[in-house]
Amino acid sequence: MNYHEMNERQVEEALNTDFSAGLSDEDVGKRVKQFGSNELEEGEKQSALLLFFNQFKDFMVLVLLAATLISGLLGEYIDAIAIIAIIILNSFLGFYQERRAEKSLSALKELSQPQVQVLRNGTWEKVLSKELVPGDVIKFSSGDRIGADVRIIESRSLEVEESALTGESVPVQKMTETINNPNLTLGDMENMGFMGTMVSRGSGIGVVIATGMKTAMGQIADLLQNAESQITPLQRRLEQLGKILIVTALALTVLVVGIGVLQGNDLYTMVLAGVSLAVAAIPEGLPAIVTIALSLGVQKMIRKNAVVRKLPAVETLGCASVICSDKTGTLTQNKMTVTKVWSSGRTWSVDGTGYEPQGKYYENDQAIDPKNEKVLQQLLTFGMLCNHAEIEQKSGEYVLNGDPTEGAMIVAGMKAGYTRSKLLSQFEIVNEFPFDSTRKMMSVIVKDTTGRQFVVTKGAPDVLIGQSKTILMGNRAENIGSREKNTVQAAIDGLASQALRTIAIAYKEISANTIILHEKEAESELVFIGLQGIIDPPRPEVKQAVRECKEAGIKTVMITGDHVITANAIAKQLGIANSQSKVLEGKELANMSVQELEDVVDHVSVFARVSPEHKLKIVQAFQNRGHIVAMTGDGVNDAPAIKTADIGIAMGITGTDVAKEASSLVLMDDNFASIKSAIIEGRNIYENIRKFIRYLLASNVGEILVMLFAMILALPLPLVPIQILWVNLVTDGLPAMALGLDRPEDNVMKRDPRSPNEGVFARGLGWKVISRGILIGLSTIAAFMLAYNDNPDNLAYAQTVAFATLVLAQLIHVFDCRSEKSILSRNPFGNMYLVWAVLSSLLLVLVVIYVPALQGIFHTVAIQPKDWLMILGLASVPTFLLAGSFLLSKSK
Repeated sequence: MNYHEMNERQVEEALNTDFSAGLSDEDVGKRVKQFGSNELEEGEKQSALLLFFNQFKDFMVLVLLAATLISGLLGEYIDAIAIIAIIILNSFLGFYQERRAEKSLSALKELSQPQVQVLRNGTWEKVLSKELVPGDVIKFSSGDRIGADVRIIESRSLEVEESALTGESVPVQKMTETINNPNLTLGDMENMGFMGTMVSRGSGIGVVIATGMKTAMGQIADLLQNAESQITPLQRRLEQLGKILIVTALALTVLVVGIGVLQGNDLYTMVLAGVSLAVAAIPEGLPAIVTIALSLGVQKMIRKNAVVRKLPAVETLGCASVICSDKTGTLTQNKMTVTKVWSSGRTWSVDGTGYEPQGKYYENDQAIDPKNEKVLQQLLTFGMLCNHAEIEQKSGEYVLNGDPTEGAMIVAGMKAGYTRSKLLSQFEIVNEFPFDSTRKMMSVIVKDTTGRQFVVTKGAPDVLIGQSKTILMGNRAENIGSREKNTVQAAIDGLASQALRTIAIAYKEISANTIILHEKEAESELVFIGLQGIIDPPRPEVKQAVRECKEAGIKTVMITGDHVITANAIAKQLGIANSQSKVLEGKELANMSVQELEDVVDHVSVFARVSPEHKLKIVQAFQNRGHIVAMTGDGVNDAPAIKTADIGIAMGITGTDVAKEASSLVLMDDNFASIKSAIIEGRNIYENIRKFIRYLLASNVGEILVMLFAMILALPLPLVPIQILWVNLVTDGLPAMALGLDRPEDNVMKRDPRSPNEGVFARGLGWKVISRGILIGLSTIAAFMLAYNDNPDNLAYAQTVAFATLVLAQLIHVFDCRSEKSILSRNPFGNMYLVWAVLSSLLLVLVVIYVPALQGIFHTVAIQPKDWLMILGLASVPTFLLAGSFLLSKSK
């Protein structure tokens, strides 16, 4: 039902309740059975055991299990144990992340379970909000959290902070009158209150119209349960790689077995040889190294105030093409601030943001002393007197206690050198007429130390100008005519175009003995003083971050519950929108399907007055257009879209627990600019993953081809199985991990995001793997043949030479992998982790060659010094041959 369109009698009849006495205990019992508890339901949960076993469904894990089985059959038990350890580690990581992510609904439940005052059996009593039923009459005042969705039936200066639900930064003034519009968004339902929102001012009484999953918050919880988590691009690419490796391994097995049998070798021997090569084709350490690289990236991000909750999401940032950002508290500071003051046809600017009373006044870019301007002095001091807010200093930080708009006016006065406590020692507040949404004004009657009395009024400018007889122009009051009204309206329009919300101040002097008992008498024939322009200011560092994201091919889109004019003006200030950008409102979105939205979404920069369902639709439309979407937010209303986005980003300071639990990334400093740093890190992590995939696969291709070439040439095996395992250990471990620590290249934020459909071998990576692998294989087989031909009776020596050449070729090749161009394009000492890793790997090879106790195990013999020159020369050929061709092509 549209309760906002019903009057009080209709609401009372529809809910079968009594506003004067509330429900009886018998009624409550019946309604609990009918409607259930006022709690949010949770979706059907998987058992912890089932969730753990689900981690083994990943394709790459199945590949590793196959490698484990093969290693076991070959008797390589250490290798099999190592692979099993990797699988279990990865599974526990995935299990832990999924369990953490599902805490979002628990956090949502805690947020919505305060105690409430309810009218039952004619008396007021306190109960837990979960005991509320439709038809209950409840009351609430400043600081209370509303326990269910209600229709407001009594409002005394009631204002409710709904930003966590609607995204709107300004508290909503609540009224009791009916609103005849069936298509309102939550933010426009001024006679309704919603579960989980906070009363910021005044008090009120409401009748419960919905509980549990039927509330606005319950519908968000339902969206959160049904929102699907997306598979990340990295997971897609690793799955693709696993399939390629399996096919390659099977093809090699068949090829080797076929060649061997045709050459007259027995089937059993050739099957074992083929399976050995298949095992070599699969880099079993790859998932572990990917996990380590992501973990190292996470540590870097923490130092940049970004906490990663889901490891694969680190890389997803690197290919984000759209950032859907909430405005309030994300792009802006969520601290209302007076930035412009207008009176007597003059405009003053005020600098400084937030609640810290530090800032100066300027007129025409020249600093002025406000105390020298009488009209400005009146405007600021009267704004502080007609006010309830307080600014307190706690632990060195200035904190607001009260309404954000009133707090902004207090700070504006403090910047001019005034304090409310000092003003209250000079003026006694005799009477007050609180704000209500019908009058759109608040007034106080004050008496100074000489006994003079004044009415001071603040409120909506269009209302106050109508209640004013005169207007201050300079130091005198002039009668208000059409010209003066046009002047004020032009000032209001000018401030509104800068996204400023305007509050007007007026006053009148009354005789010392006059007693005013009614607001109509107080709020008439006023003297209009001027306007204060208030804004939730943009974060100063956001504009630069938006610009850098734009240069990187990333579109920033503002999604907010705020009004269109405010949202668009802020978006233009930040460089998110321009005069050609399209703006869509929530009411337009409501009438569009996801398919219709897809047709225009790429041209929209600002979405205003949106609901949680709209945010979800926007994210889905961008995803359907092929974008990788990052969604930022801090409120309960953002959680479903955060969870559905490719990467959800929550605010760490102002963010609700629900938003954090649904997210992949949490910004500890609530700073949009930190997203840019995280994107740089995300892009670099993916490039580093590509580097070690390139390195590992080229090395493994080299190992396979050495064996394959030997079979084709009818040569003895150039490497024994233990040597292949040792090569994989010393070259696939530390050097590959060190590549994961490589710093980003200079142009990392100067290129467009990579396509989400980009394969793991895109941008020539496949050719680099094959070409380097072939050259490594040819160099190694050449070294083996030279050593074997020199001394055919000493096969172990030739095998040791091949072993050393293969390792050195890979260790030189690892420096080539640092760049898409060549080894010469980056300083080899730019990654000292890699230098030390290569030296460590080289030492491990020398140990098994020259330590007598290990020679028997690894089937090695000491290499003569003269042969090291040949080994080094042949090992350098794959890398420097290609580096030479790169220089040659560059010179042309």
